[in-house]
Amino acid sequence: MDTNAVLRHRNIILDCLRDGDISIRRRALELSYALVNESNVRELTRELLAFLDVADNEFKLGLTTQICLAAERYAPNKRWHIDTVLRVLKLAGNYVREEMLAAFVRLVSHTPELQAYTASKLYSALQSDISQESLTLSAVWIIGEYGELLVENGLVEEEEKKAVTDADLVDLLESILNSPYANPIIRQFILTAITKISARHIASPTQRDRICEILAGYSTSPELEIQQRSVEFLSLYGQAPEIRAGVLEQMPAPEIKATVLGTVSENRTVGSTRTDIDLVDLISDAPPPANAVAGSTLQDNQSLLEGIFGSSSETAAAASPNPATSQAQTVNDILGLFGSGPSVNGASPAPSAPSYASPISTTSNPLLDLVGATSSPVAPQPQPVPTARPPATAYTAYDKNDLKVTLTPQVSAARPGVVNILAKFTSSGSEAVSNVNFQAAVPKTQQLQMLPMSNPTVAPGATETQQMRVTAPPGAQVRLRLRIGYVVAGQQFQEQVDFSGFPANLTSGGQ
Repeated sequence: MDTNAVLRHRNIILDCLRDGDISIRRRALELSYALVNESNVRELTRELLAFLDVADNEFKLGLTTQICLAAERYAPNKRWHIDTVLRVLKLAGNYVREEMLAAFVRLVSHTPELQAYTASKLYSALQSDISQESLTLSAVWIIGEYGELLVENGLVEEEEKKAVTDADLVDLLESILNSPYANPIIRQFILTAITKISARHIASPTQRDRICEILAGYSTSPELEIQQRSVEFLSLYGQAPEIRAGVLEQMPAPEIKATVLGTVSENRTVGSTRTDIDLVDLISDAPPPANAVAGSTLQDNQSLLEGIFGSSSETAAAASPNPATSQAQTVNDILGLFGSGPSVNGASPAPSAPSYASPISTTSNPLLDLVGATSSPVAPQPQPVPTARPPATAYTAYDKNDLKVTLTPQVSAARPGVVNILAKFTSSGSEAVSNVNFQAAVPKTQQLQMLPMSNPTVAPGATETQQMRVTAPPGAQVRLRLRIGYVVAGQQFQEQVDFSGFPANLTSGGQ
């Protein structure tokens, strides 16, 4: 796949982001992600940010993730990188993954010359909007760590500076604490931030007493984590000043490492697409080699383009087309964006073997590739008649708080090592289970693909589903680490479980 040839049609692709057809907008987004490089990162990021401002909610999670990853990889300087993430937080702060927030915190921690600037921008953003959760979390953390820089330098707004006092900081944080947007995580962040401010030299005795009263008010909170933090922070007030200052000093800058993610709602892998670090590595904490991540970027983009246009690396390596054929193929690829099927020479493209980045498919139809649909080849080879199998067994992976999650594996003797898993979510109580967020990870020797959940709200008596596919060495045991977040009756739950209950011979074709 000639990436440069596709880049020549960049304007057409960007125009498709505004098309009325959602499938065309989705395909244009896929192409836009793959085309970002050092030379065009400013222009393409500007276009993606403009689309983020008007995009449907289903696109926002993938958009924020890809924009942040592009900024992390290709940012011309750290100031531009920080400004880009700040813009994302302002536009879609409720659709930013926690990995992106962690990467932003690492960036600010390792850029001391821009810490005052970042704190100023986040403080101003919070004054305007406290409804974006990720914006609030990042701003509260930065203000808690570097609040003294904000007081000492003031707000930087164009050419003039505006003074900020310790009372202004506490006023803003207390207003968020008492707002309807404050969830348990935000309250934990704010209590920590105001306690840290109280230990800085900028805090006056009046504000220290005020912070102590706020903490005392939450020392009887029904939320255990909030209560524990408040009581522990209050106990620090009885310690010597040097002890309190030592406990509440600035956090050391975290280790810099490449951001590695799993899949997003658009059913495309994000972050590094190397097969050995493709997922959120919950099984092993070893960070991936930085040079390996950087060196695979070009190959990753080409693989994504090939998956979008329905070709494969094997087909590309088989022969080197002449310029006329290459130009005709490029025209077909752009037409394929709009669903136009005929090739220039009138022949249908031959089915090609899929790569890991695309769902299993024996055709070159890109729409089927996106949703993971399968179809039979034009000329199927005779297959042996499979022996009858008993009905697939459902294995319980999680059963707490009225939410039950079962995993039903399906295998084929013709494809050992490939396990299709159907996750089913049911609610056994009288309350609906809402905001269900189901994540999974596998060991590095295995690969995982996930489709979005059918509905993040599980009504009583209803069943919602989510499909997964694990590719493992034949004979290997399928092991999953599951992270499940959900809300029941207004109470939020976040749990992590290890699951290895599938039969040992599953990847060998057994079930």
